[in-house]
Amino acid sequence: MTDHMLNRRPLVRVAGVSVAALLTFSLGACSLIPTYQRPDAPVPAQWAASSPTAQGASASELPWASYFADPRLQGLIRKALDNNRDLRVAVLNIEQMRALYQVQRADQFPTVNAAVSATRQPATTPPYALSTTATAGLSITAFELDFFGRLRALSASASAQLLATEEARRAVHISLVASVANSYYAVWADRLQLALAEQTLQTRQGSLKLLQLKFDNGVLNELDLRSGQSLVEAARISRAQSQRQLAQDLNGLNLLLGEVASADLLPPEPQLATIGEADSVVADVLPALWPSLSDLPVGLPSEVLLQRPDIAQAEQQLIAANANIGAARAAMFPRISLTASAGVVSDSLSGLVNDGRSAWSLAPQLVLPIFDAGRNQALVDSSKVKRDIAIAQYEKALQSAFREVADALVSRSSYSDQAQAQQAQTEAEAVRLKLATLRYNSGVASQLDLLDAQRSLFASQQAFIGAQLARQQANIALYKALGGGWATAAR
Repeated sequence: MTDHMLNRRPLVRVAGVSVAALLTFSLGACSLIPTYQRPDAPVPAQWAASSPTAQGASASELPWASYFADPRLQGLIRKALDNNRDLRVAVLNIEQMRALYQVQRADQFPTVNAAVSATRQPATTPPYALSTTATAGLSITAFELDFFGRLRALSASASAQLLATEEARRAVHISLVASVANSYYAVWADRLQLALAEQTLQTRQGSLKLLQLKFDNGVLNELDLRSGQSLVEAARISRAQSQRQLAQDLNGLNLLLGEVASADLLPPEPQLATIGEADSVVADVLPALWPSLSDLPVGLPSEVLLQRPDIAQAEQQLIAANANIGAARAAMFPRISLTASAGVVSDSLSGLVNDGRSAWSLAPQLVLPIFDAGRNQALVDSSKVKRDIAIAQYEKALQSAFREVADALVSRSSYSDQAQAQQAQTEAEAVRLKLATLRYNSGVASQLDLLDAQRSLFASQQAFIGAQLARQQANIALYKALGGGWATAAR
């Protein structure tokens, strides 16, 4: 073993012990981050509307595959989760933030580089002989000793930002599940509305032919004929509106999926009764148009709201802002950095291996802020203001979430009552049409009475479909507002 190798081993051991000691001291240094306390929720302790008495898992723990039992809808949701661009961007944002966190965390540790360099230059005195200096070894450049926790505060802030991005992804996921479900039932309702409009148009066109025949034979006056024509055109208008709405809702569903929805995953085609059988037509529209969604148990606001990802995201952003105060405070204290190297030196490149001499350097640096025109204090004040802004945003997120849940509770209750009342009205209109038809055929009622009854039944049937859709979407809104839609399978 050569002498230079014997001389190098104690040097490397001493350098390693020194770096380890500095790291231990740095990592055990003080922290200037203010103690974090979660702000009190500025919302009422109870919901304005009474919560349901249903028992079971909370919405945030209820898998969407269990809540939405329709296999077609489940297939659409899975496709959306695989292909949706907004969700893909949210996942990529997490990866980007994770990389930035790793970059910030790496600043707490020294960066060790291997370097080989050589210089050749003439001497400054006669005879100006050329000399060569070659060095090789390991170097640490400007490693900051984190005595006052500046780097750890920045790392904690980056960690909280990463968690906030993950919560943002959860929020996008939940919103996507609810949006697909809303679009699915909207397409279902559009198909029902279109089928009803088509059937009504055909029925009215048949009636108009009879009216035209009576008018041509002088049995019917022109007023009744024009009223029949008006009803036909009104049905044609409703059909065009239903066709347009169906096409637009299908486009919206395809956008959520990231592809064109296959026919086997779309809602089933409605099967209405035979044209002209008034009782059967009404009976076919009146029953539940689709399987109703189950009631969800609602707990206290203090428990429910904290389970929402948007609230968790706002809190993580508040934690990040709080950590930045510690970093700004630490900038007002001395900053100590270390530059060191250890290796071999020789008067030639080949000599580095054969007869290189051990060489090392240690250059600590201390920078103490003395005068900066108030810049560091301004940075501290700015970070405190940003923390206060984050608190206000967190409290606003809680209030917005409380209102969203409260509105969903009211909507579910009121739309349920509205759908029941709309069903009762449609049943009454069906009976009215039946009686008006009997009276007209007996010569007791006029043609206008019959046309008015037909018009009222059609409008009531359309309103009933709309009320059923609103009730279903109110259940979906409540499920989303309570933080449901993230879990895929039972835990």
